[in-house]
Amino acid sequence: MKQTREGKKAPSAESIAKMADRGEDVSRFFTNRGKMMQPIQRVNVDFAASMLQELDQAAAELNVSRQAVIKAFVRQALESAPLGAESAEGQLTADPLKRFSHTGGGSE
Repeated sequence: MKQTREGKKAPSAESIAKMADRGEDVSRFFTNRGKMMQPIQRVNVDFAASMLQELDQAAAELNVSRQAVIKAFVRQALESAPLGAESAEGQLTADPLKRFSHTGGGSE
C-alpha cells in the first residue's frame, strides 16, 4: 500500500485574524492574486409578463438563470452605450434612457 503525504491544511480566516491580532506576520497567507468583490445590493424591478417570457426563453436556451440573463443584458447595455456618448447624429445624449431605445420588435 502506497503511503500518501497529507498536506497541511490551510488555516481558517478566523485563525489568521487571531494571529494578526497577536501581531504575528500573516503575509504568507495572502498572494494578491484574488479579486476584490464589490458588495451586492438587492433591487426590485417590475417586468411585463411578455418580457418575463422572453427572459425565461433566453435563460432556457442558455441554460442559465433568469437573473444571469438580466445581469448579462444590463452589463452589455451599459458597456455598449456609455453615459454622455454621442448619438448617431453627433449630439450628446441628454436623456440617459434614450441611448437604450431600440427599434427591435421586443415588447415591454
